[in-house]
Amino acid sequence: MVKNMQSFCSLLVRLLAFGATLSAAIVMATSHEKTNFFSLNFEAKYSHTPAFKYFVIANAIGSAYSFLLLFLPTAGSLSALVIASDVVLTMVLTSSISAALAIAYVGKEGNSYAGWLPICGQVPKYCRHVTGAMIAGFIGVLLYLLLLFYSIYTRCKSSVS
Repeated sequence: MVKNMQSFCSLLVRLLAFGATLSAAIVMATSHEKTNFFSLNFEAKYSHTPAFKYFVIANAIGSAYSFLLLFLPTAGSLSALVIASDVVLTMVLTSSISAALAIAYVGKEGNSYAGWLPICGQVPKYCRHVTGAMIAGFIGVLLYLLLLFYSIYTRCKSSVS
């Protein structure tokens, strides 16, 4: 009974992590807006920023990985490999959201020392999309951390028993 409950909890968290990373990738990949700024045409797209591209790729990899693990048995001989892969993926997702948040902050607030102006006043729809993707990505990172801690805990608990 306890083993089934542990498997169900792990599956549920992995399914939620899949949903969060997939939605983060989709929302960021569909973020774009065109506007005129002082009679200049201006287009904001995620693909114009390498950090946002990295964010989309990392979340797409995270969702594909979670999707594959939904159908693979994670207990037994594969559990150590799954934990190691979870560690790597959690680090990749953390770095991608960190890079994307840094760029998003500059886009929202600008940087007066570098002479960079904020753009969210000109492209608010784009900024809302990016904010939504950041929230979904952050939830995905938190879920992967929870999944990682839970996997390590159950692995250590089973090896002690």
